[in-house]
Amino acid sequence: MTVYVFTGPTLPPAEARSIWQANYLPPAAHGDVYRAALRQPRAIGIIDGYFEGVPSVWHKEILWALSQGIHVFGSASMGALRAAELDRFGMVGVGAIYQAYRDGTLEDDDEVAVVHGPPELGYRAATEAMVNIRATLAKAKDAGVVGDETAEALVRSGKDLFYKDRDWRYHWTHAAAAARGLASDELERLHDWLADGRVNQKRLDAEAMLGEMQRLIADGTEPKRVDYSFEHTENWQDATARYAAGLGDEGESVLHDHVLEELRLSGADYHAAVRGGLLRLLAAVEGDRQRMEVTTEQVKSAAKNFRLAFGLLSRKDIEDWLAQNHLGPLEFDRLMKEDARLKALQARTAPALNRYIIDHLRASGEYAELAARARDKKEALDALEMNEVEPDGLSAMRLTVWYFEQRLGQDLPDDVHRYAADIGFADPAAFQRAVLREYQFVLAAEQKDSQD
Repeated sequence: MTVYVFTGPTLPPAEARSIWQANYLPPAAHGDVYRAALRQPRAIGIIDGYFEGVPSVWHKEILWALSQGIHVFGSASMGALRAAELDRFGMVGVGAIYQAYRDGTLEDDDEVAVVHGPPELGYRAATEAMVNIRATLAKAKDAGVVGDETAEALVRSGKDLFYKDRDWRYHWTHAAAAARGLASDELERLHDWLADGRVNQKRLDAEAMLGEMQRLIADGTEPKRVDYSFEHTENWQDATARYAAGLGDEGESVLHDHVLEELRLSGADYHAAVRGGLLRLLAAVEGDRQRMEVTTEQVKSAAKNFRLAFGLLSRKDIEDWLAQNHLGPLEFDRLMKEDARLKALQARTAPALNRYIIDHLRASGEYAELAARARDKKEALDALEMNEVEPDGLSAMRLTVWYFEQRLGQDLPDDVHRYAADIGFADPAAFQRAVLREYQFVLAAEQKDSQD
């Protein structure tokens, strides 16, 4: 089970884990939901998010996550705001605050905003959220602690304050009470009552959301289905490129910069690496546009092929490789899903893809030499009337050994059929015919050279 929950001052991660053992992340900022969704979790929950100073979580990244089959929940704070705006698209809102935004009872973002401390101090809130003030005063009024007039006046005075200044202490001063025409004895009663009576509506809603997410996971709910088609606009493509560049923590991003520097200085083909990276990016975008899903079996097959290609035959081999490549199991799973999607996309687009492969060969300067050799081979085999010859079983094995050991100078692969499929042959028979044609062409060229 993989679930990510963005939380902070409303329900600090250490306290949230005592309710449910999920993966807790800091308050959500622009791009964070997209990066979490790349790991294909069952569900994402948004409790807290940034309002100012840091760009807020974008509606479109939530819509994209939903379109990828991920259940997205929101409550309490930024999550309640986004759920009220996106519930008709499939985001699940939970709690009284979400309902108030959905129904239009609340409209302003500042209702849930607070000032809070850093992660090291558990995101401790330094101010009070307006929604908590409202809920607390409603309860105090129902309990007879304050009258209607005092409760309403305190709500108005709280709302008039900038969210960074909201604090219950403001309401206890006699000067403030006198200025609002409030009886000091009611304020003193309220002050005493707050020790046990205060309502933290944001926390209540956050806990309720965790409960809903737990039920979803326990019920084994199917992936999310949406009834809209996600639009890949230019803004979205630009944004996801920026999001991807920030994947991982700050230290990891710095390390990646150094890795790229080493690539540029190593004498390796930097442009080939760029083309490979661009291919993966464009395949991801096109796969999303087509809403292409890969099966568990396809991912397992991609992982098996990958391990065989790199000789990762034992658990220790895999663990060492992950450590060397700074990947965890979730990131490796994401990589294999990308590989599986690449292969599926290649099969689906094969006819159109061939044209672009030819264009690539022209642009890279490789086409002319390959075309000349293809022409020479056809002419030679036409003269020998060998173009349509089929290899028999025994000669097929000998030809295969010749091709790998003498023509390519490498060992015979463990799985020749998989090798043939990986380099684009429709089936093993097509590969064998191509090897036979190559053998006859090389043999004819050698005979011609010996005669000359």
